[in-house]
Amino acid sequence: MTDEPGQIRVMVVDDHPMWRDAVARDLAAAGYSVVATAGDGPQAVRRARATAPDVLVLDLNLPGLPGVEVCKELVGSLPGLRVLVLSASGEHADVLEAVKSGATGYLLKSAGAQELLDAVGRTAAGEPVFTPGLAGLVLGEYRRLASDPEPAAPDEPGAPRLTDRETEVLRLVAKGLSYKQIAERLVISHRTVQNHVQNTLGKLQLHNRVELVRYAIERGLDDA
Repeated sequence: MTDEPGQIRVMVVDDHPMWRDAVARDLAAAGYSVVATAGDGPQAVRRARATAPDVLVLDLNLPGLPGVEVCKELVGSLPGLRVLVLSASGEHADVLEAVKSGATGYLLKSAGAQELLDAVGRTAAGEPVFTPGLAGLVLGEYRRLASDPEPAAPDEPGAPRLTDRETEVLRLVAKGLSYKQIAERLVISHRTVQNHVQNTLGKLQLHNRVELVRYAIERGLDDA
């Protein structure tokens, strides 16, 4: 995924026309390629499949089909799609449901314009982006789920084998480090970190970095 805004294809989904148009306008002014907008759930699914955006900026409260269902419908079926939820709700249940549905990040609508623009770029790069305070909530939930995980058998025949470097990057991802921090820690480039993460996602058949963090926590890599 490129880091250049002009090469990042974005779709904006919100049932309030003025808000939807304002977000799309801000993104376009910042150089992002806004390929579509939608005002309800079914329309969002259709248009996303037709335009194949890199990032879906998605509201949760949509007529016709809730945002979490839109997320479930599209994540995995559209290769490379990442979802940034932009919602007025900061309720913990909404945040966790969105992440479990495949969202890469969750931003409140109270965020500033520049925060949103930065979040879209980071989401496109595969980094989980959360309104302050929500990242800890998500990590805590995954730790809770991992306290009684399904039996893991990483050494069973046919299990994916990661390189030493991929495992090292995975450990740092599980500890919550950003790509930039991982690059500095391992003295490698930001792009190399991204490549290792993408290779690991492919080997483990996972869809996004949030799923990757859960995989790592379930196997205790965050404590390694």
